[in-house]
Amino acid sequence: MPENTWWKRGIVYQIYPRSFQDSNGDGIGDLEGIRRRLDHLAWLGVDAVWLSPFYPSPMADFGYDVADYCGVDPIFGSLDDFDRLIGEVHGRGLKLIVDFVPNHTSDQHEWFRESRSSRDNPKRDWYIWHDPAPGGGPPNNWNSNFGGPGWTFDEATGQYYYHAFLKEQPDLNWRNPKVRAAMHDVLRFWLRRGVDGFRVDVIWHLMKDEGFRDNPPNPAYQADQPDINRTLQIHSTDQPEVHGVIAGMRRVLDEFDDRVLIGEIYLPLDRLVTYYGENLSGAHLPFNFQLIHMAWRAGDIAALVEEYEGAIPPGGWPNWVLGNHDQTRIAARVGEAQARVAAMLLLTLRGTPTMYYGDELGIGRVEIPPDAVQDPWERNEPGLGFGRDPQRTPMQWDDSPSAGFTTGRPWLPLTPDHGTRNVAAMREDPGSILTLYRRLIELRRRHLALSVGDYVGAHADGQVFAYERRFGQERLLVALNFSHAAQTVPLPEGVAGAQVLLSTLASGEPAIHGQELALRPDEGVVLALD
Repeated sequence: MPENTWWKRGIVYQIYPRSFQDSNGDGIGDLEGIRRRLDHLAWLGVDAVWLSPFYPSPMADFGYDVADYCGVDPIFGSLDDFDRLIGEVHGRGLKLIVDFVPNHTSDQHEWFRESRSSRDNPKRDWYIWHDPAPGGGPPNNWNSNFGGPGWTFDEATGQYYYHAFLKEQPDLNWRNPKVRAAMHDVLRFWLRRGVDGFRVDVIWHLMKDEGFRDNPPNPAYQADQPDINRTLQIHSTDQPEVHGVIAGMRRVLDEFDDRVLIGEIYLPLDRLVTYYGENLSGAHLPFNFQLIHMAWRAGDIAALVEEYEGAIPPGGWPNWVLGNHDQTRIAARVGEAQARVAAMLLLTLRGTPTMYYGDELGIGRVEIPPDAVQDPWERNEPGLGFGRDPQRTPMQWDDSPSAGFTTGRPWLPLTPDHGTRNVAAMREDPGSILTLYRRLIELRRRHLALSVGDYVGAHADGQVFAYERRFGQERLLVALNFSHAAQTVPLPEGVAGAQVLLSTLASGEPAIHGQELALRPDEGVVLALD
């Protein structure tokens, strides 16, 4: 794959459509709202927009329960609105990636309505049905990711159906070739409308153990963990046959020019990298979420980067993610000062970075009062701290009462400081994290060493992680201070001098004394090496 492929050099920006911009005053974001805010993305400098689901849905899981794969929910607009949006995205030189949710449908999808109507319906085998266990009860011990059993009994037909998530989200049977053919046609529907790729939801879930064996108990389970952690998901996910399914999707994308297949995969690195597929026939970018779950320590992060770089198959391209619609925001995890260091890490490592809307404002954890909770997982397992509402709050555009997101009441609360933590205010502040993100993106675009260059580890200890990016004769050093105290970093041997290209701090300059760089507390620096 050539180095100038857009999804290698570019930066992906994820939008949760409910929360980006409301255009009609109902308090929920929509496609027209996204279209109206494209100037922000162009100003920021990102290359591709990824949209979370906007399909017709009862919204039991806010769009991840799809009732029609080839439409737009009226909450978000219409197919005409989508076509207008993609036209303007492309008109700005950007790409559009959409969510594909193939593991499960809504229980209101016509396919499932047919499937549950009788045991001999032609679509019965489009979903995963099973007789009760001997003596009654669910067929096995597979749990739902949102708490409770993963099986629901259907009184009318006397069998259980499997759902890895809510009971309103029955899992499709990807062992059925008719299901694969129908879903491939869904991909073609959107590809013909011009989408540039797909992020595939829970792609490692698509195949289940054919024998429906019980999952083994998890010896590390603790009572304060979600119910899904009671067992190890070795039979309900990540089956060997899944790679054939993904290769089939990839062949569909390869019918079209220059498209990208991204897979959502929460697995250890050794399993994650298998999703590139045999001879790179799988996902172009198996999403690498390791930074989300890694302890925020320089040595641990450095070891992770080295391990990942060593695990990627020859010809595979890396990628990095700090957050998304399911995970606690980076500023909430590491604090506002280190969120700036995290931004530099994300945008200077080798591989495709994916940003999450609002991270460029440093939005942290937004407290959701009990009466404002929307997330079904939080409702099913309250109080464990795994609710996803705090990372789905509306984008903050200006200092108006609803932050410019809506003329109505936002569907989720805003940050208490939205009067100052907003795009309009932070664009004018040369020291804001928004300005830092823009400068980092511009630096990445200007230097091939950052976008497509090699990675060379340089220095790591308990407080500082430094690495080089190289392309041709150009050598850049990235030095990141993960601590709240000043640190020093040795410059690589043989370097005659260095020029500071960018610091994460708004004022002052990092100091270079001979062969050492002095980093201030919570500072990241990019240097050009002579």
